[in-house]
Amino acid sequence: MSQAAAGPHLSDRQRLHWLRLIRTPNVGPASFRDLINRFGSAETAIEMLPEIMVAGGANRLVRVPSVVEAEAELELAYRCGARFVALGEPDYPQTLKRMDNPPPLLAVKGTSAVFSLPPVAIVGARNASLAGIKMARTLASELGRNGYSVISGLARGIDTAAHQGSLDTGTVGVLAGGIDRPYPPENVSLCDEIAERGAIVSEMPFGWEPRAQDFPRRNRIVAGMALGLVVVEAAQRSGSLISARLAGEMGRLVFAVPGSPLDPRAAGTNGLLKDGATLVTEAADVLEALAPLVGGQPYVPPSLEESPDFSATLPPADSDRARVIEALGPVPVEVDELIRHTRLHPAQIFMILLELDLAGRLERHSGGRVSLVEPDV
Repeated sequence: MSQAAAGPHLSDRQRLHWLRLIRTPNVGPASFRDLINRFGSAETAIEMLPEIMVAGGANRLVRVPSVVEAEAELELAYRCGARFVALGEPDYPQTLKRMDNPPPLLAVKGTSAVFSLPPVAIVGARNASLAGIKMARTLASELGRNGYSVISGLARGIDTAAHQGSLDTGTVGVLAGGIDRPYPPENVSLCDEIAERGAIVSEMPFGWEPRAQDFPRRNRIVAGMALGLVVVEAAQRSGSLISARLAGEMGRLVFAVPGSPLDPRAAGTNGLLKDGATLVTEAADVLEALAPLVGGQPYVPPSLEESPDFSATLPPADSDRARVIEALGPVPVEVDELIRHTRLHPAQIFMILLELDLAGRLERHSGGRVSLVEPDV
């Protein structure tokens, strides 16, 4: 395991409470950011959670992981040869910071040096053809020889081939479960190889067995970590197309390898090409498109302090909450539109949305949109 890069780091106490806060039910990356900005620290935010949830209309309060539980997870990470890297620390993947609401904490096993390489994601079908597997391995190998790291999700088929092709040059595997729960089982040895030469990452708790709903979250990180995403083979309804859609929404470049119209595994990639994805028949196609991004000015990632100044106005009143709830519904709306409609101060809107989020009554969508959901009974 590599040493942490030089630069600002959380203290052990801060990291402990960051872990407690992000492991709390209903606290996602967006609400985590707003809580830190509102209260200044995760420790203070945890103390205020019950009050905020009640204000948001929660039917019951969620349980915050204890200090002992967080310490146990940190100890598990240490014994596993992993560590928790926080957003804002120098060894956090730089490209991942550019996505909306990146994970505040990322479990990393391996070397952070691989994060300094310009990253490309390669994804595709689990039931890949031999031709698709060869294409993915060749693309990964050639991209690696040209100084790129390859990001993928450690799934069977195309993902596995992409990791194998870039083992010697730098690859990052993103897990849908805990970093100690590689999936599928047959890729455990590949996972170990990646951790020795590149890095394995996960936002999920240690011991977490991946569920179906965890794979789209994994795909979001795969897309967010990369400058561009290459789809080699994908059926019409597949996780790879979810990754491609997420990459497009994040402003990443989307590439697709064409395939036979007679092969259902090419239906998704051919559809991406119809929708404007860049056609790829060789690594040079990817390298040419990404060259301007790699050669551009260094990106300065945003800090956590992006939310409105909560001290700039009075706290929201019950009547303000009622106006926001009345304006919201099951159809996603932009926060700016909500501000214009209610004529409330942005800080009041953000606080009400935070309350609703922590009460389990808010769903966040791509593009900063939000919608209202009824809390669990």
